[in-house]
Amino acid sequence: METKNSTFTAMKLIKYLQVFSLFSLLCFSNVVVGQDDINRALKTWNKESIPYVYPESLSMSDSILFLDTREKEEFDVSHLKNAIWVGYKNFDEQKILETIPNTSQSIIVYCSIGVRSENIGEKLKKLGYTKILNLHGGIFEWKNKGGEVFNDKEKATDSVHAFSKHWGKLLHEGIKVY
Repeated sequence: METKNSTFTAMKLIKYLQVFSLFSLLCFSNVVVGQDDINRALKTWNKESIPYVYPESLSMSDSILFLDTREKEEFDVSHLKNAIWVGYKNFDEQKILETIPNTSQSIIVYCSIGVRSENIGEKLKKLGYTKILNLHGGIFEWKNKGGEVFNDKEKATDSVHAFSKHWGKLLHEGIKVY
């Protein structure tokens, strides 16, 4: 009888642990899934040809140029402080060479999550720039980690251009604008 009760108790304990584990996964997965989804997207779309810099390890410095590689309407809604808009589809190499003549200037490129910015980073590299980093997770992860963004009037804002409903799922903080 003792063995039967012990087996029954052990089975109840295992069942309890399974339910608790599933409950924990469901409750806490939202926090983990957001970052995992950005990581998964970057691993799928990027070659990691431009080294990453992470929002939490970044300090704003006047010696670093932030280049926003999104479209102008995205930049106007939200961008990092003092960022320079360089665009993506209309990226102008000659304008960059004129605007940033020092090819050893420290540059951080960013977009929504870090895919378009890698492409622009590669173009900068071909132009001879040597100190280029890609903001991991882009402006989405910057905002998700509590970073401040600014609108076209250089005023702090909670609005963030979310690019599309699909990619906007990766933005968990702020007000999504499409």
